[in-house]
Amino acid sequence: MKIYTRTGDKGETGLLGGARVQKSDLRIEAYGTVDELNSHVGLLRDLAMPHHGELLVTIQHALFTIGSHLASSSAEERARFKVPAITEADITGLEQAMDAMDMGLEPMRSFILPGGHPCSSQAHICRTVCRRAERRVVELAAIAEVDGLLIRYLNRLSDYFFVLARDLSKVHGVPDTPWRPKG
Repeated sequence: MKIYTRTGDKGETGLLGGARVQKSDLRIEAYGTVDELNSHVGLLRDLAMPHHGELLVTIQHALFTIGSHLASSSAEERARFKVPAITEADITGLEQAMDAMDMGLEPMRSFILPGGHPCSSQAHICRTVCRRAERRVVELAAIAEVDGLLIRYLNRLSDYFFVLARDLSKVHGVPDTPWRPKG
C-alpha cells in the first residue's frame, strides 16, 4: 500500500466517511492538533520509560479514538466504521491516576515553571498542546456535533499532564521551580 495518494495535492482531504473538505477546515485543525498531541505523548512515553508507560499508551489509544470521532461528521459514520467511544471510565481513570500521583507530591504553594528535566518538560509540552487541542475541539463544537465527553477528556488530560510533570520531576530528583513574579 502506498502512503501517498495525490488526492490532497489541491488542498483537500477526506473525512472518515469519504467527504472532501479543505485542509484548513476547522475539523481538520481539531483532529490534526489531537494527532500532534499524540506524537508528543509518544516522545514523552519514550523519555519517561518505565514510569507511567502503560497509561501513556492507553492515552495514545484514546487520542486516536478522539481523532476518529473528529474525522467523522455523524454518529452514523462512527457506527459504520466502528469507532470506539470515549467513556466516563476513561475520564475517571485519568482522575484516579492524578490522585495517586498527587498523594506523593508536595502541596503547591505557587504556580510552577515548566522545566527541570526533559521528562517533565515534555509533559508540560503535552499539557499545552492538549489545551490547544481542547480549544480547537470546543471551537468545532460551536458549529458541529461533538460529543461532550471528548472535550471533558481533553480537559482532564491536560490536568493529568501537569500532575505527571510534577511527578516526573520528583522521580528524577528535581524540585519544582516556583514562579516568582517581580514587584
